[in-house]
Amino acid sequence: MKHIIVEEQVITPNKVVCVGRNYVAHIHELGNEIPDEMVLFNKPNSAISETLFASHNGDEIHYEAELSFLYRNGRFDAVAVGLDLTKRGVQSQLKPKGLPWERSKAFDGSALFSQFVPLPSAERGELGLRLFIDQALTQSGTVSLMIYPPDVILREIQSFMTLNDGDIVMTGTPSGVGKVQANKQYLAQVTVGDDVIVCAEWLAK
Repeated sequence: MKHIIVEEQVITPNKVVCVGRNYVAHIHELGNEIPDEMVLFNKPNSAISETLFASHNGDEIHYEAELSFLYRNGRFDAVAVGLDLTKRGVQSQLKPKGLPWERSKAFDGSALFSQFVPLPSAERGELGLRLFIDQALTQSGTVSLMIYPPDVILREIQSFMTLNDGDIVMTGTPSGVGKVQANKQYLAQVTVGDDVIVCAEWLAK
């Protein structure tokens, strides 16, 4: 079983619940329509990885940086930055047929995370994320840009699905997604106001 790190504690998530189409600019960049209700899908524990690959079984992979929350004791109590990796070509074939996204979203190695840190108080400022590729800012977004903020996401998931302590919820990606390129450096950050509270760096292989 794959695990994550929270304040030097090893935790094994049961699942990763993901929100799709939660930033308007990202919806537009992929030519999608704004959904009438929240788009949710799952990744299994086997999707969690520490290595960023540019392809999987011959399919190219696209990156999507996301604010990711750890569920414990009935609430979100820690945050990280994650990469929701997508086989965009496969997804584009599945969507017109109305087929599930698992082949494009839930493959092994499709979820990467920084360490998780305690969720900061609202008084410190707004939560956000940034992704740099070879030091160039590529993605940037804040909670206020989400269609569904974290508290709404949590209520919606709990209306039909049990979250276990240690589960992760990924809350959608801002615009700026693209193809993972081998040998490029990917630096992702969680920000609170102007401060970086946690980050992770991967060299794509």
